[in-house]
Amino acid sequence: MPLVRIDLHAATTSAFRATVGDVVYDAMRATLNVPEDDRFQIFHQHASTELMLDATYLGIERSEECLVIQVTLNAGRTVAMKQAFYKAVADGLHARLDVRREDVVINLVEVAKENWSFGNGIAQYADPA
Repeated sequence: MPLVRIDLHAATTSAFRATVGDVVYDAMRATLNVPEDDRFQIFHQHASTELMLDATYLGIERSEECLVIQVTLNAGRTVAMKQAFYKAVADGLHARLDVRREDVVINLVEVAKENWSFGNGIAQYADPA
């Protein structure tokens, strides 16, 4: 179960956020082997003073429209899968919303399967004790 947190400017519309969510979900399904209906996304909108994203780190020119996507997911994807995911998201956002590829920051946080509870106070993916 990937848990996706998307941080973006407050000026975005609900349609824009929905499309960002669709692009990220589609990319996870296509590149990271995420099962159908495994969609957990949280959007955070921020005033421009609340997003401090360096405008030129690593020589990449970012604008004030930069957004950050953080995905917490089970460990085990290959580097090639992760690279394909990054590209699919950046390309998808550019194609569907005209977001500059330079304005897409992505962070993956890998965790062990026992670090999830989907409800009822149970770690559904944990090995039985």
